[in-house]
Amino acid sequence: MHSPSVPQSPVRVAFVGSGPGDPGLLTLRGRDLLAAADVVVLDRIARDDDVLRHARPDVQIVDAGQGEQGQELTHAMRAKVVVRAAAALAEGGLLVRLMDGDPATFNGLVEEVRACRKAGLSVDVVPGVPTVTAVPTYAGVPLTSKQVTSISAVSSDSRGRDWARYADLEGSIVITGAPEQIRRALTGLLQAGRPRDEQVVLVEQGTTVAQRSVTTALGDAADALEGEEPIRPTVVVVSPNVAMREEFSWYENKPLFGWRVLVPRTQAQAGPMVDRLAAFGAVAEVVPTIAVEPPRTPQQMERAIKGLVTGRYEWVGFTSLNAVRAVRERFEQLGLDARAFAGLKVAAVGGVTATALRDWGINPDLVPSGEQSAAGLLADWPEFDEVLDPINRVLLPRADIATDTLVAGLREMGWEVDDVTAYRTVRAAPPAASIRDAIKGGGYDAVLFTSSSTVRNLVGIAGKPHPATVVACIGPATAKTAQEHGLRVDVLAPEASALRLVDALAGHGLGLALAAREADQAVQRPSDKRPTSRRRAR
Repeated sequence: MHSPSVPQSPVRVAFVGSGPGDPGLLTLRGRDLLAAADVVVLDRIARDDDVLRHARPDVQIVDAGQGEQGQELTHAMRAKVVVRAAAALAEGGLLVRLMDGDPATFNGLVEEVRACRKAGLSVDVVPGVPTVTAVPTYAGVPLTSKQVTSISAVSSDSRGRDWARYADLEGSIVITGAPEQIRRALTGLLQAGRPRDEQVVLVEQGTTVAQRSVTTALGDAADALEGEEPIRPTVVVVSPNVAMREEFSWYENKPLFGWRVLVPRTQAQAGPMVDRLAAFGAVAEVVPTIAVEPPRTPQQMERAIKGLVTGRYEWVGFTSLNAVRAVRERFEQLGLDARAFAGLKVAAVGGVTATALRDWGINPDLVPSGEQSAAGLLADWPEFDEVLDPINRVLLPRADIATDTLVAGLREMGWEVDDVTAYRTVRAAPPAASIRDAIKGGGYDAVLFTSSSTVRNLVGIAGKPHPATVVACIGPATAKTAQEHGLRVDVLAPEASALRLVDALAGHGLGLALAAREADQAVQRPSDKRPTSRRRAR
């Protein structure tokens, strides 16, 4: 009897547009494919860690931008790199070819797709947000209006282009290319007879927090390319709507646009703050001030976990993200998982800690309704009731330097508390000399302190922030510590939340910008206004 054949699952190649630069412009389909990819092939531009964070930790990264000798690869050579990497995948494997902007505007797409089809590979193409529409929008130039109804996209990398055809072209013209190609395009437009006083916008690193744009007359564009602070544009917009830029500009008018903000936290803790700062237009730089290490002796933690499994506790209280991680790591070492928490009541000090517990499969029973701190947790914690609570003991796995506020409060309410050291916090190694110089020399516009220990440790490993730097603190205790170290506190969060601290800094930045505009002055970042005296004006 003939047995039907079992066909193999083909290897898939997905050409994914990564967008023009802002990682938030990656499409949902592109994100999902990156998360499933076995291999990601990058070209010479699309090397964005913010985009690649959607990929698996074990994903293989292939650079198709340069050859082994450092030479730039042709489209045909890149196509061979893609096919070779896909051929090495097992049945059903997925390779994501990440391209800048929209793959349909990437002039090597056709050749690479043809090569994949010839090799018998399954092909997907996922459109991305195109540079030619996104960058002008981020630069504050609407491409169409009642008076402007046409858009022309021009790639300046085509040699021998006849710019005369654009001499009388109406509507919006968007030119893309490398800076030197842009320079030639501007010269070509002038030689073709376009008016020298026509307004253009030159945009560098469009849609990113490092975006820089300059409005100038076409005849004066060379000065912007060669001045004291030359711009290196990759996009030029020629349009009557450039006149609307002052009114329409939204991105570069964000409260913290262009600010360089120091975040003295670990990389694992800083993620939400970095994202929030980027949403307000700031560039965040994370400098860890503490390092987390296991307890010097693990016996106390092991006894606590044994008691947790055997029913010794009624409650387990997690007062930090690091506490969740420390307990989870120890559980995994002992072959345990979240099922050991069955029947226990679990408390989390705030939203970040609660999220870490949910990621572990544990839904906390108690999260503070008000202030996200030990005091806030204590305010909502129920008193021990001999009738309702069969066990009167609470486990608190915490840092070795944790305060006694929560322990004392719980004991006053009738609970017995096992305060166990789950991890130790030690001062981190000093950052690089360039970062230390920037901290002390006013290279940062603001610093965000989320605890008293971050103040003490940053000053200890890197020195005091410059007087021009805006100092923002998460609460009164942290502010007091900053003042004790000779810092003036400019911003205080309305509640003990890292994200609300970022929001408060954005409010401060907006206030500075509004004050400058009311005084008819240019909006400046704090780092641009470093006082000559050594002390900050009071």
